[in-house]
Amino acid sequence: MDKLQEFQVAARGDGFVEVKDNEDGSVAWFRNALPDAETNVHKRLCVDSLTGSATVYWETAGAKLNSKTFRTASSMRAWLSLNPVR
Repeated sequence: MDKLQEFQVAARGDGFVEVKDNEDGSVAWFRNALPDAETNVHKRLCVDSLTGSATVYWETAGAKLNSKTFRTASSMRAWLSLNPVR
């Protein structure tokens, strides 16, 4: 399985659903099916074929936007398991 498919499988396994695809096909956008309980905002995830990475975006209290970029699907899976939707 190629790296981008691994990211997509990991995203879907953690409750993300695909929502948008870039016209040139270089990125795939996902969002959590359920919003975070604290902010009522869905986490977003971008899988980028140009960089071979995935970035998770989320909001914390006070409307602060955060992001974390992953180079491997296994590191993303590990981080998501420690930061579930609450």
